[in-house]
Amino acid sequence: MHDDAPAPFLKWAGGKRQLLPRILDLAPARIETYYEPFVGGGAVFFALAAGKRFGRAVLGDANPELVNCYESVRDDVAGVIAELRKHRNTKADYYKVRAKDPSRLSKTARAARVIYLNRCGYNGLYRVNSDGRFNVPFGSYARPNICDVPRLEAAARALAEVDLVCGDFRDVLAERQPGENDFVYLDPPYVPISRTASFTAYAQRAFGPDDQRRLAETLRALSREQVPALLSNSYCSDTRRLYAGPDLIYKKVPARRAINSVGAGRGLVDEILVRTVAIR
Repeated sequence: MHDDAPAPFLKWAGGKRQLLPRILDLAPARIETYYEPFVGGGAVFFALAAGKRFGRAVLGDANPELVNCYESVRDDVAGVIAELRKHRNTKADYYKVRAKDPSRLSKTARAARVIYLNRCGYNGLYRVNSDGRFNVPFGSYARPNICDVPRLEAAARALAEVDLVCGDFRDVLAERQPGENDFVYLDPPYVPISRTASFTAYAQRAFGPDDQRRLAETLRALSREQVPALLSNSYCSDTRRLYAGPDLIYKKVPARRAINSVGAGRGLVDEILVRTVAIR
């Protein structure tokens, strides 16, 4: 990858580095509007942007701090960089920043806080408690790259004309009605494959079974409308049941977990890729 090519500037649970080649192969060669309602670390968006494969993009997430981070990098990357340069990789500084109320900070300071906590927090996790407070412990890394200026500037260029939406995935898709020349990629919090594997605390409200059903209904609606769309999730009995039927096509694929609190848990796991009939 060239130094000036856009790439994710956040580590994110469920990142798509392992599945990226498969996803890019299934995406249309030329996309009028690209939709990604669960943007997370944005690996698919940045890869498509690097390949200049879409004319417009609409990105969204239910996490207001994440959406503000993307908005701030898009609108004032110099301000975000200036704020990041104030931060230091010490345990005392980390917990001081973590304890701050983001609603009392400027947009750029809020964005810098997210990036700093992501870079210096344990294992790159983003996790909040029931009150919406970030609660990941200090990571104790020797030299984390807190302020990666070239990467942030490249991301800002990729985000320059992007519409950003904070809200439910249906809000993102309602921004413009997706059509047959567009592409929708859906990467929700995954259905847990065991009672101890559940991790949906990216936003204050968890993404639960009812949301998974709503998402399956939305993907089926896109298929009926001949909209090219692709979804990734865990491969389990729940997802096989949700996505079975003639209007969708699914495939089991192996992927390596990028973020896991236990090193032994970072091996290959089965994931599901579901596509609409508009993708052949």
